Amino acid sequence: MGKSKENQRRTDMCTISTAMGVMVAIILYMFYDDLWLISRYVYVPFVPGTSRAPPRAEDSGGKFRLQHIYHHNTGEDYTSHLRLDITPKFLEENSLHSFSGEEEDQWTSLYESESPWTVELPYKSNAIELKRLAERDPDFVESYLEYARVSGSEAVKKIELEWSDDIVEAPNVTDKDTVITLALMSSNAYVDIPETGDWRDVGWNQSIGYGWNDTGIRGHIFVSDDESTVVIAYKGTSAAFLSGSGSDDTVDNDRINDNLLFSCCCARVSYMWTTVCDCYQSSYTCDQRCLEKELYRKDRYYQAALDIYRNVTHMYPRANIWTTGHSLGGALSTLVGRTFGAPAVAFEAPGELLATRRLHLPMPPGLPGYMEGIWHFGHTADPIFMGVCNGASSTCSMGGYAMETQCHSGKQCVYDVVTDKGWHVNMLNHRIHTVIDDVIMAYNETAPCQPVPPCRDCFNWNFVDGRHEKKKPDDGDLKKPVKKPVEDPPSSTVPSPTPSPTKEPVCKKWTWYGRCYEWGDDDDDGDDNTASMIN
Repeated sequence: MGKSKENQRRTDMCTISTAMGVMVAIILYMFYDDLWLISRYVYVPFVPGTSRAPPRAEDSGGKFRLQHIYHHNTGEDYTSHLRLDITPKFLEENSLHSFSGEEEDQWTSLYESESPWTVELPYKSNAIELKRLAERDPDFVESYLEYARVSGSEAVKKIELEWSDDIVEAPNVTDKDTVITLALMSSNAYVDIPETGDWRDVGWNQSIGYGWNDTGIRGHIFVSDDESTVVIAYKGTSAAFLSGSGSDDTVDNDRINDNLLFSCCCARVSYMWTTVCDCYQSSYTCDQRCLEKELYRKDRYYQAALDIYRNVTHMYPRANIWTTGHSLGGALSTLVGRTFGAPAVAFEAPGELLATRRLHLPMPPGLPGYMEGIWHFGHTADPIFMGVCNGASSTCSMGGYAMETQCHSGKQCVYDVVTDKGWHVNMLNHRIHTVIDDVIMAYNETAPCQPVPPCRDCFNWNFVDGRHEKKKPDDGDLKKPVKKPVEDPPSSTVPSPTPSPTKEPVCKKWTWYGRCYEWGDDDDDGDDNTASMIN
């Protein structure tokens, strides 16, 4: 009787165990089946070694084609993030689009007979070893950046990030056709796009009504024929004095972000300039924390560029991501590439190393810059790329751009057109189609990529922690300059006359760049009683 009960108990235990095992198996099956289904439509976190396509054979290649266009609003509507898919319907509606007049400068003569929406661009790739963050999930990376912004440089230095040495498929920058393809993608980002059509809002705030905002940035998404590689081409600066730079609608916002990224302190060139932020403290003294906060603002271009990258990885979770762009777009491409450890190729970009450090972007400790997957293509006749477009008489300053940086990160691939072709340094040489048609295509080989020489931007500025420093006025903060001290007169036995009350001098004449060169009294109308000239 006792044995019978024991056997029955064992049988019941086996039955219960079997039932529990079956239930666990069913739950796991349903979980992974749902996970697979969801992964087709929403973001799947990055898992090193599993969610990216493995590098292909040396000098593998294929063709890219434009598949999507992202338009990320900035300013008050920065939460709106729109996507346009290049569908057969879109191609049918825009097949008759042709360029005329100024629009001819928006597309290269190399493919003048083809539409920018359907052109197929060849490329070659090779495998490189890239040292980057082991955890590159956008949520993790942006949480690190937020901590760096709040805590400051000293706290960031104490963080020990985990790095990994990965074999990554990257563009073959020694192949001329590949370099031309990436430059054409950067050019494509300037092409005017329709403001109507099947635009979908993929932003995080779906309650905001749909609306077009011309102040945003764009990312044109090119996908390889096997969908193993995706390239994000960021649009650069639109400037009224540069033809072929796209619509003028973004000029003002482009200028603000240019002056934030590439000036020493909020475009505080002199007291005559309107600054783009309030970080200036006193003569050559700037609040570092304030600058970092401004660069991280949600309505600025860097954050918008990160959001575009995030959405692309949602759509193509297993593809290798590259970034590219021209001018401001090139700088954004390298900043995003460094943030997530993606290969980046920039064309005629201003020096972005200063912004890289201010944003506390992850930089492998002890790794030389030339071992990073960042390439800067440019030529010696472009004042923006060479970092010489500054000074009161420069085209940049006259246009309201404080382009004060010169230092790049990664490697520089420079065409010496000044020596080889006798070109002169000129702003017009900054145009992307000049770079494609007259530089890259004119040379038999691509420019050799060399390590960036030692460089330091804004060496004469003092950057302080604004939480512990008090703002001190300087000559630039005063409405009138401080008067020179009056020297003691030589000793004399002649009695001195009773001094008459002095009046504050006022400026009577100004130079074109804002310096006063003639002074007088308040009641003086510029007659013979004016003060002497000040050189």
